[in-house]
Amino acid sequence: MSTLRDLLDEHTRYGPDEVDHLQRLAGDWQLLSDLSFADLLLWVPFGDGEDFMCVAQVRPTTAPTAYQDDQVGRIFGGPEVAHLRIARSQGRIWREGDPVWYGDTPARHEAIPVRRPRQSKVLAVVGRDTNLSTARTPSQLELNYLTTADDLAQMVADGTFPPPPPPPRRDAEAPTAPRAGDGLIRLDATGKVSYASPNAQSAYRRLGNRTQLVGEDLATLTKRLADDPLEGTDMSGRILRALRGEWPGRRELDGASATVLMRAVPLIPAGVPIGALVLVRDVTEVRRRDRALITKDATIREIHHRVKNNLQTVAALLRLQARRAPAARKALEDSVRRVASIALVHETLSMSGDESVEFDAILDRVSVAATDVADSPVHVGRKGTFGVLPAEIATPLVMVLNELLLNAVEHGLSGHGEERRGEGGEVIVSVERGRRDLHITVSDTGTGLPEGFVLETSDRLGLNIVRTLVAGELRGTIELRTRAEGGTEAELTVPLHRK
Repeated sequence: MSTLRDLLDEHTRYGPDEVDHLQRLAGDWQLLSDLSFADLLLWVPFGDGEDFMCVAQVRPTTAPTAYQDDQVGRIFGGPEVAHLRIARSQGRIWREGDPVWYGDTPARHEAIPVRRPRQSKVLAVVGRDTNLSTARTPSQLELNYLTTADDLAQMVADGTFPPPPPPPRRDAEAPTAPRAGDGLIRLDATGKVSYASPNAQSAYRRLGNRTQLVGEDLATLTKRLADDPLEGTDMSGRILRALRGEWPGRRELDGASATVLMRAVPLIPAGVPIGALVLVRDVTEVRRRDRALITKDATIREIHHRVKNNLQTVAALLRLQARRAPAARKALEDSVRRVASIALVHETLSMSGDESVEFDAILDRVSVAATDVADSPVHVGRKGTFGVLPAEIATPLVMVLNELLLNAVEHGLSGHGEERRGEGGEVIVSVERGRRDLHITVSDTGTGLPEGFVLETSDRLGLNIVRTLVAGELRGTIELRTRAEGGTEAELTVPLHRK
């Protein structure tokens, strides 16, 4: 299904500002749909202007839909869109007409012209179609919903809804918005509560309020209930700004061990501020889980930090032992490098917000360490990028590459400096990252593999470690061969996702 922008670009000549306005409307019209108990369809003129195309649709969460099938992309003309033509040509909300039938579903049509702020031109038309199959006498909540919906519909026609583009989000701004069903409070022009839904009453009760909200000055009450006076003052100011016709955005408020997300919406039909709508949602449990996850992440990072410290301690002990046992010095120094390579991964994880690492920086540090053991000039380089890898891949992979680099430097390039003095040796790690696999090649300019070499029967500890990790931990493949131009090449394929 094409997106709203795709349909507008393909079938209209709207400019960037007009497209942006319609996208913001479609991004915020769930509120109007829920308050209206109706489907909203966004129609734009098609062809010569007598037909209309549906470019967006939203269904209510508070009532049954009038359409079982998606209407986006459909084009209608003739009597079916007469109400849309009237709303567009006369620039007014159309509410006349008898119910229509969609199969076995009766529906009531309304049409709302869409204007941009301070523009007289009708840009599009919103169809507000209500399923009448469950029609009954409305409750007080439903009457307040419908009254508020009519105010917002007039604001769509005036160009004052949706709100203007928000500024860059500050940390204090909440990333989500409450819906009508979460809790709704309607304020009159003086800021007094004229209606509060049961969910809104419950949310304020969790903040510490013990009285009925109707008749209360909401800005003053909210300021008093906040745990933090600065947060209370800020949210109170946002409510007052909405009463003046501004769009202050949403914010979370803490009080009495509860957290409530609040959004103040001005009600300014025909450009006259008549009050405000305050939507509230109790997000106490959500924020408790967020804090638990933050604590868990901090604990995991601390564990990685301590593991890194412990590994560095083990490496230091092995170095000390190597000085006291000359016969085992080479084996102990190799163990030090293996432990140090694992410690690099844990060091990176201890500074990361999740269980993944930027692998390029780790490999570059391992490469520098590998050149320290060379007895001739050696350059270790990298082509391509590994990107971010999960820890379960990064840890065995860094050990594999560490062994291959050390093997290339100590064996493939051994004595290379004396044979071709001044030229130096080179080891290149090349990587291509696909959607599912990493393809890695470690090549050197050394002497190549010995005659009759077979990886599976090699008795070298480093290569045995490589073969075991690639087949077991990484579930990949490895092949060693002599390059045609001289030197050795190791080719690895490592899957990025485990089945």
